[in-house]
Amino acid sequence: MHLVTGLLLMLAIACRAAQARAPVAEHAPQGGVDSVLVAAAGDLVCGTLTPDVLPCMALSTADVVRRLQPNALLLLGDLQYENGSAEDFGAYFDPAFGEFRSITYPVPGNHEYMTKGATGYFDYFNGVGADSGRAGSRRRGYYSFDLGAWHVVALNTNCEQIGGCGARSPQAIWLRADLVAHRTKCTLALSHAPRFTSGAHGSDPLLRDLWQVLYEGGVDVVLSGHDHDYERFGPQDATGRADAARGMRAFVVGTGGKGLGRFLRARAANSEVRDNSSIGVLALTLRAEDYSWRFVSVPGLPLADSGSASCKG
Repeated sequence: MHLVTGLLLMLAIACRAAQARAPVAEHAPQGGVDSVLVAAAGDLVCGTLTPDVLPCMALSTADVVRRLQPNALLLLGDLQYENGSAEDFGAYFDPAFGEFRSITYPVPGNHEYMTKGATGYFDYFNGVGADSGRAGSRRRGYYSFDLGAWHVVALNTNCEQIGGCGARSPQAIWLRADLVAHRTKCTLALSHAPRFTSGAHGSDPLLRDLWQVLYEGGVDVVLSGHDHDYERFGPQDATGRADAARGMRAFVVGTGGKGLGRFLRARAANSEVRDNSSIGVLALTLRAEDYSWRFVSVPGLPLADSGSASCKG
């Protein structure tokens, strides 16, 4: 399902020399709480169980992050394939992305939970055996923090592992209270599975109630991965109806290096851009009252999506 075409590989290899000569950084505006540069992607690093026939490009994605020099790196789940073991986190993920650990805010994907309790993931980010840390409590895997003027909620979409994702689930109750307690003008959410997607996994109805809480809480932007492609949605509500005034803009950024997948279904409602040609990261510049985005591909790959919008708060 997740295939990297021969053309993609040829372009990536051909661009290595040019990449080495490129400038060290390509900053978006930074400086203080009014401008924070964020890089985001999911579905990243291959491991010992990844078939040898699948070329992986996570090191190229890490090079993109290194050039951007963001203030924060948001990792959207499935960080270490195939089962998120502690051994693979140490042998593969850490050499690729370990240098960014102090600015990394992760959420777990379904592959992390292929190791019971996602222990490899939590041990890596929180410390061996530690309950809480950079990845939140290992019993929950969801948490919140601030980036400049923005409030950010990191969600766990592995619903069966944490007591569900329904309206009365522990995560929904926590999320509702957290958004009430942090009434900022601009709010961002990140998760692994997307509520809406045109990708192979399909839109996830189990996330409807969480999205309703996000919608009612005035969230502006939602980031996710899971499908190995890039897709940008126009503002919409929790049921998928377009809502220019109060809706949330969603991005699927499953382009972190594991490979690219096919679009096996019709374009989802409100999908404005979808692409499965390019590995890379979404760069977001978060300001006090608005934000801008641009997809930053591995050099030589074609996707170049960008835009800006105001916050609703």
